[in-house]
Amino acid sequence: MGRQGRTRVTALPLLAALVCCALLAGCGEEGPGGTTAPTPAPESPASTTAAAADDDNTVEAPGRLDDRLYRPDMLIFSREQLSDDVVRRVEALKQVAQVESIGLAQVTIENRALTVAAVDPATYRRFSPSGTAESQEVWDRVAGGEVAAPERIAQRLQDKDGFITLGSGSDAPAIHVGAYAPQVVTVDLVVNRAWVDDLEGMVFGNGLLVSTDGFDPSTIRKPVQQIVGDQASVQDLDIASRLGLDPNVTQTAYLTGGSIASVVGTFNYTVIGGGRIAPDPAWVAANIATEPVPILGNVTCHVALFPQLRAALEEVVSRGLADEIHPDEYAGCYYPRFIAGSTSLSNHSFGLALDFNVPGNQRGTVGEMDRDVVAIFKKWGFAWGGDWSYTDPMHFELAQVVDPR
Repeated sequence: MGRQGRTRVTALPLLAALVCCALLAGCGEEGPGGTTAPTPAPESPASTTAAAADDDNTVEAPGRLDDRLYRPDMLIFSREQLSDDVVRRVEALKQVAQVESIGLAQVTIENRALTVAAVDPATYRRFSPSGTAESQEVWDRVAGGEVAAPERIAQRLQDKDGFITLGSGSDAPAIHVGAYAPQVVTVDLVVNRAWVDDLEGMVFGNGLLVSTDGFDPSTIRKPVQQIVGDQASVQDLDIASRLGLDPNVTQTAYLTGGSIASVVGTFNYTVIGGGRIAPDPAWVAANIATEPVPILGNVTCHVALFPQLRAALEEVVSRGLADEIHPDEYAGCYYPRFIAGSTSLSNHSFGLALDFNVPGNQRGTVGEMDRDVVAIFKKWGFAWGGDWSYTDPMHFELAQVVDPR
């Protein structure tokens, strides 16, 4: 659901919690045996003076933290919900100190696929960095229907009212930012599990955090992989903390958030270096094609993109604007890769984005794209990177499914 129907209630000030964490220099990620290392204290978004309660997406408030913290050593990410038997078998391994079931999926926001975790605030907090885990306000806000995220992500993506839209298109749900708070490595946004129904295709329990405390998690990678099966990703989070993800394992792309997610579906991929990935060949064969379109000639994209792309380009031609798109400055559609300098998948990885007129439309500029061409593409269901907080005016991506008839 979007912003409609949301009520605002008075929030407890975060001052006391922030002063406490500032004095406790030991707030941080937990090390072996329960020791901690410094980590930044969570903060309330500067623009947020009240919690934005969502009556449809609240869960029971977590109460005070009454358990020890656990270091997140391993993350299991499956296409399907992990069965109770699988969870019990992983938990029974002698090196495992604790496990935590979560829901995992990705949403694409401004050309980045970000990982959303749907959690039980009362128990998941034990695996988060200690400054985050010990802030009662963070988890009360998550339980109340808001999202917690690292400040650099939230500041980049939230609108003037403090909302982040989880996905693309008019049917993608919007959620209010409740706290700036460091999270488990590889997790970008944290919501409570009541949001699962609003995030199309997401399931609770397809992710499992595993703490091995003082044991090296690599010693149980093989038995864990045997338990969960070949279709699940088993990541060493110590490696991921240094490299952004564990490049030694098969990763899972699991899109949710709006109708575009149902077009892409779920696929596994491997990291092949140079910022590139190799998606599951079966997914590529079923979803990626090379076809002719007006102005550009043959392009390689997701099959779902072609009807709307053709409709947009045909209208560009019929309105005498064909010269405003330069075929020799087209930079492609399907290009399976990460965003430069990150481990976030680009929408080009799904074949759902195109870059036009590259030289005159660089990042951070207003660009030279003809605004009538922009309006035509928006009419046919595309979002334009020139509208983003950090502009990318060469970039157009499929945002919603439109019937071209």
